[in-house]
Amino acid sequence: MRTKYCGEIKLTEINNIITICGWVNKIRILKNIIFINVRDITGTVQVIFNKQYNSYFSSALMLRNDFCVQIKGLVTIKKLIHLQENVLKKKIIEIVAFKLKIFNNSLPIPLDYNKKNKEDIRFKFRYLDLRRRKMLKNIQIRSTITTLIRKFFVNKNFLEIETPILTKSTPEGASDYLVNSRLYPGKHYALPQSPQLFKQLLMISGIDRYYQIAKCFRDEDLRSDRQPEFTQIDIEIAFKETDFLHNLINDLIHKLWLSIKKTKLKKIKKMSYTDSMSKYGTDKPDLRNPIQFIELSNIFLNKNYENLFPWLSSNKINRIIAINIQNGAKFITSKKINIYKNFLKKLKANQCICIKIMDIKNYIVKIDQIINIKINKKVLKKIFSYTSVNNGDLLFIVAEKINLANKILSELRLRIGIDFKITDLKKICPIWIIDFPLFKRDKKNNLKSVHHPFTSPKYSIKNITSINPLEIISSAFDLVINGYEIGGGSQRINNNEIQNQIFDLLKIKKNEQKEKFDFFLKALQYGTPPHAGLALGLDRLTMILTDSNTITDVIAFPKTNSATCLMTGAPC
Repeated sequence: MRTKYCGEIKLTEINNIITICGWVNKIRILKNIIFINVRDITGTVQVIFNKQYNSYFSSALMLRNDFCVQIKGLVTIKKLIHLQENVLKKKIIEIVAFKLKIFNNSLPIPLDYNKKNKEDIRFKFRYLDLRRRKMLKNIQIRSTITTLIRKFFVNKNFLEIETPILTKSTPEGASDYLVNSRLYPGKHYALPQSPQLFKQLLMISGIDRYYQIAKCFRDEDLRSDRQPEFTQIDIEIAFKETDFLHNLINDLIHKLWLSIKKTKLKKIKKMSYTDSMSKYGTDKPDLRNPIQFIELSNIFLNKNYENLFPWLSSNKINRIIAINIQNGAKFITSKKINIYKNFLKKLKANQCICIKIMDIKNYIVKIDQIINIKINKKVLKKIFSYTSVNNGDLLFIVAEKINLANKILSELRLRIGIDFKITDLKKICPIWIIDFPLFKRDKKNNLKSVHHPFTSPKYSIKNITSINPLEIISSAFDLVINGYEIGGGSQRINNNEIQNQIFDLLKIKKNEQKEKFDFFLKALQYGTPPHAGLALGLDRLTMILTDSNTITDVIAFPKTNSATCLMTGAPC
């Protein structure tokens, strides 16, 4: 049907007769000439219908945007000009048409390809939204990424192996999507949250290098970087330490950025979970923002905080921290501070002290009306010393229970970084976060795995139940890029006894262990090798590589934030 794509017509095609297929992108009608831009997946080209010598001129008058057409014509140059290297070929070439076939008419398009459309319209007419140049480019880049990934792992002697979609329910951190069994009424399959157990079984089987671009399903609250069904790059390797895995993924990330963005990244550094929480209040730090937390808890020892922070309880683990916005007193207005005040209230903050440093030498400060307090010179002197402020700087001080304090100030840090262009949006800042705790407490004070229950402790422990579980460091690690968790992994447990101890600490009852994990616990007893693995989020990785703000822009047919498909009406 076609001999050339619109965006691939070269200057060497001048005076050749070609056939193109695509959609009408734009129409301009003069008295005796019709100019049409025709669009396909590669780009656009201008086509001319001349009334004087074109028998299809009357048919061309019927054309409207997004009519699907086939056009045959002669490739020409728009003007007789001297071709220079800086002149784009698509601005030079045009087609003089002498044949037109209309495959199909189109209703008026319910969205504008050149403007920002409402998300519900984009999702409802996704097949039209995908015609936009930005969306087409995203899908093309995603395809290129998956091709590069496959070539990378094939060259490293990994086998691509598919694991089951219909499987058993296992605790992975979110609710399962269940599928009714027709043959076994009352029983269900669970869609996999990850291929975790299967890839470990592959290591036991002797297939020591596995990868898969796998579909996964989790029923949890959605956000800009989370969908109910998503794709992950799943990797597992036997007889290797985690450092080998880090270096392998470093090479992959460098290759992707060099191929897609033409950017050469530096070696990805590592940061401990403890340092990340201390400096940024999160295990997903956006390092494009240079602002770090300043610990002030030592200033307020022996309940010196009671006058300033009466809401703190001595029975809780509190944290008093600050961020210093250099020269912030000059550009952050009281009006803006009040906006931040309302923002922090939504995060359930009690109060936030905002101090503008006017004159350090004479201890002159301006405390914004977020809270009506007075701070004596003795306390101010300590604050100045700890924070190393200068005249014109602005301090935000937060005092809350430790988890709430971290959340509040980390969110405020991100927002201020964007609002005042402190965050360098052009930078790429990957970091490995390592040395996570193995366990944490949930809201009911029960132990919960920080990653998943198959994560090995970092150091050899014969009897895990004999020590404080909250002090155990895991072998887990996360790859974080620009504040997004791109992937996570660990050294796995390869010892049946340790795995049973982990289940016991998590209060998974013996009958539940047998029901859900009997096949896996048995497999661990058949010469299980040491092995490690991780999973990278393909959607999030593509989101960053395409400079998108949400993974819905890199998924062909995404769900809404309420997990519905506006196009098909699912679930139904």
